[in-house]
Amino acid sequence: MKTQKFKNLFKASSLALFISASTFSYAAPSDQIIAIVGTTAILKSDLDQGVAEATHKLQAQKKEVPPQNILQVQVLNQLITRDAQLELVKKYALKADEKSLNEAVLKIAQQSGSNSLEAFQQKLDSVAPGTYELLRNRVSEDLLIQKLSQQQVMSRIKITDLDVENFLKSPEGQAAVGSQAHVLHMRIAGDAPVAELENVAKSVRTELKDSNDANAIGKKFTTAQIKVDGADMGFRPLSDIPAELAARVSTLQAGQTTDLIKAKDGIHVLKLIEKKSNDQKALIPQFNTRHILIKTSEVVSPENAKQMIDSLYNRLKAGEDFATLASTYSNDPGSARDGGSLGWVSPGMMVPEFDKTMQNATVGEVSKPFETQFGWHLLLVSETRQQDMTSEYQKRMARQILGERQFESEFDSWLRELRANTYIEIKDPSLDPKKNES
Repeated sequence: MKTQKFKNLFKASSLALFISASTFSYAAPSDQIIAIVGTTAILKSDLDQGVAEATHKLQAQKKEVPPQNILQVQVLNQLITRDAQLELVKKYALKADEKSLNEAVLKIAQQSGSNSLEAFQQKLDSVAPGTYELLRNRVSEDLLIQKLSQQQVMSRIKITDLDVENFLKSPEGQAAVGSQAHVLHMRIAGDAPVAELENVAKSVRTELKDSNDANAIGKKFTTAQIKVDGADMGFRPLSDIPAELAARVSTLQAGQTTDLIKAKDGIHVLKLIEKKSNDQKALIPQFNTRHILIKTSEVVSPENAKQMIDSLYNRLKAGEDFATLASTYSNDPGSARDGGSLGWVSPGMMVPEFDKTMQNATVGEVSKPFETQFGWHLLLVSETRQQDMTSEYQKRMARQILGERQFESEFDSWLRELRANTYIEIKDPSLDPKKNES
C-alpha cells in the first residue's frame, strides 16, 4: 500500500532549484542553528533551501505563496517532522536497498534528460561539485522514511474478518466489487401540499409491492397538481447510482421497496427487482504439483547435490514412482511426508524459478533438474485447473481499501506521537508557533 504523503522531491521541474539551493548552502560562510530535533540540528540554510523549494513548487502549480513568515513556519514544521522520522530511522538502523535507490535516482535522471546514473552525476557535479551525492542521500532518506512509516503504521492497522464482511455488504463495497441492481424508480412531485404528496407517494409504494409496471403506476396516480414519473432503470452498477439512493437499494431484498425518500425535487420511491454480482470471475490457473528437493550442506557439496538430482531424474525417467523417491530422498520434510505433494499451487506462490518451471511443465512429465535458492529440484504437475478465486479476490480488495482508509488516519496519529516523543527545541522564537500564539 502506498501513500501520497511520500512524493519524489526531485522532479525535473525542481531539479535546477535544488542545484542552486545546494550551491548556496555550500557558499554560506557561517550558519545558524534554528532548531534541534533529537540529535539533529536544523540550520538556517536548510530552512532557506526548503522555503525556496516550497515557493518554486507553489508558483509552478499557480498557487498563492503565503507571506514569508508563515511559509517559514510551515517549512520548518515539515523539516522537524522529517528529522523526527530520520531519528527513528537511525534508531532502528534501517538501510536503503541499493537497487531501489538506483532505480529512484535513475528515474529522476531520465526526467532531467540523462539516460544513465554516470551521465547524471557528471551533469550535476559539473554545476556544483557534490550535488549528485547530496541528491542521492536525500532520495535515500525519502525511501527510508517511507519504509519506516510502512512498518510503523501497518502494524497499527487492524482489519477483522467481520470488518471485511460488513464492508462487502455496504453500498461502497457492493459498488467496489461491481454489483449491479435492477431498479424501478418513482418520483412524486408537484404543486400540491406536502401532506398530499406524501399520501400519493405512500399509495405508489403500496402499488409497487404488487406491480413492476412503472409507466402504468405513473399514469394511475398523476393528477393536475401531482406528477408521478416512473422509470425502469434496468441493470446498472451500484457505482452509477447516486450514493444516497445506492445506500437505500443495497439493503433491500428482491421485491422490496425503499421508504419514502424526500428530496428537493420531490419524493422518491425505489423498488429492487433483482441484484447480481459482477459476471466477471477471477479465474486463476492452479497446478497440482509434487517436487523433490536436494539441498547442499556441510556434507553435500553443490557438485554432489547436482549428481544426486541427476540420478533421481534418470530413475524417474526409467519409470520409478515419484512419490516413493520424494518420500525417501527429498530434503523438504513438509512435502516429503506426502510423497513430495505441494497440493494445488497458484502462480506467484513459489520462487520465480520454480514458478516458471511449474507453469511451463507438461502435465504428467517430470521436469528437468533446475536450481533455486533452496537447492536442486524436480517437479511433476499431475493436473491443472481454473479455480474461481472471486471471493478471495474481493476479500483482498476489501482489506486493501479498508487498509488504505485507516492508513491516513493512523499515519497522522503516528506522526503526532512521534513528535510528542522526540526532543524538539526551536531556537528562533519567531519560528515557534506556540510562542507566537501566546
